[in-house]
Amino acid sequence: MSHKSSASYLYLGAAAVVVILLIVVATRDAGPSKYDSFAQCLTENGVKMWGTWWCPHCANQKALFEGAFDHIEYIECSTPGSRAMTQVCRDAGIQGYPTWEFADGSRLSGERTLEELGEKAACELPAP
Repeated sequence: MSHKSSASYLYLGAAAVVVILLIVVATRDAGPSKYDSFAQCLTENGVKMWGTWWCPHCANQKALFEGAFDHIEYIECSTPGSRAMTQVCRDAGIQGYPTWEFADGSRLSGERTLEELGEKAACELPAP
């Protein structure tokens, strides 16, 4: 085997190891979030967030939950690769992102603190 061939195999092997490590890290269970029960309470109390995949304010809201956002009822208002509003969001009268909707039908638009959401939905935040 030539020196060039063995070097190619070495690079290929190193690249395969890197890919495997990335897959392991990406699929590793991060464990529970301290906000899991808070997020579940919001959803149980009829709170939902309307947003889009491309909205930086929506991303900020999701990040506040530190991994617990999957417990929030979330309605995506754009199709992948598009900024066009979905029909369900047009029908709901959504005018901006994020929009938080509560069980009583009231809404808060824009980024909100967890304290604001908890107070409005009667959900207690975990101790710091």
